[in-house]
Amino acid sequence: MAIPREPVNRGGTVLTIPGVVVGPALRLIRANRAFVSEAGARRRIRERTLRPVSYGPPGTLRSDVRVDVERVGDWPVYTVSPTRRPTIGGVVYAHGGGWVGEIAPQHWTLAATIAAETGAVVTLPIYPLVPYGTAAEAQTGVVELVRRSIERHGPTVLAGDSAGGQIALSAALRLRDEGVVLPMTTLLSPALDLTWSNPRIPLVQPSDPWLATPGGRVFAEHWRGDLDITDPTVSPLFGDLAGLGPLTVLSGTRDVLNPDAEVLVERAEAAGVMVDYHEGAGQFHVWALLPTRAGQAATQTIVHSVTRGLR
Repeated sequence: MAIPREPVNRGGTVLTIPGVVVGPALRLIRANRAFVSEAGARRRIRERTLRPVSYGPPGTLRSDVRVDVERVGDWPVYTVSPTRRPTIGGVVYAHGGGWVGEIAPQHWTLAATIAAETGAVVTLPIYPLVPYGTAAEAQTGVVELVRRSIERHGPTVLAGDSAGGQIALSAALRLRDEGVVLPMTTLLSPALDLTWSNPRIPLVQPSDPWLATPGGRVFAEHWRGDLDITDPTVSPLFGDLAGLGPLTVLSGTRDVLNPDAEVLVERAEAAGVMVDYHEGAGQFHVWALLPTRAGQAATQTIVHSVTRGLR
């Protein structure tokens, strides 16, 4: 998933664009070209392997945060810390990108907003991507970073968007199995079932200008590594959800991942998990990262979710 660049003025303030232009713009730039065919997905893997994209932060972020970086194991790991309010805990955020796309400027903007408006130190791992990275490696690395954040910053929540939502939920499941129940896991347009087999996906597909099944299956086949595609490390929707901490889930109705989000909510509630579900009518994949009024409102939903988890 490639996120369109957000418009920024010279002072670093994000400009808001009308929501009605998002769909046509995504179709115009062929945002779904890596997903609409298996060949497109293979081309994207080759492109990103030959020409890796920069993962560093933008030159300008809001002035009330500080960005640091260190190497943890084999990963570059960034932290975005608030500078004008006391620290109240931590967030480990797994960025999306279809398991092949690097962290984007919009992820940095969201991380800075979370840090500045909640007081949390946001940890951003630069995890290995397809064709080198796998679901098991990402899960293990994120689990270790959550434990590290708890030791350094206190109560810690997990969050992620799209492919990062898959990583976050699979890590939350493993942490629960290891005796760590998180106070909140916040998922924006999460990928949950990498079989792409939900019968409602074809019904949503015509309205989604971003994602599609053929390419998604190619990326998933690489990402699963040696695991079965239905292993909860790969497809957390197949996991036992009982005993998880609270979930906040955001999903737009013009997103082919929306049917699986609805299944997650149903299964989690049946398992006794507290779920705060926000379904964006007419909204696209990861719309909280888009510079629209609806996107800004969804960002605040994420901020409030993190705040509830840390207080």
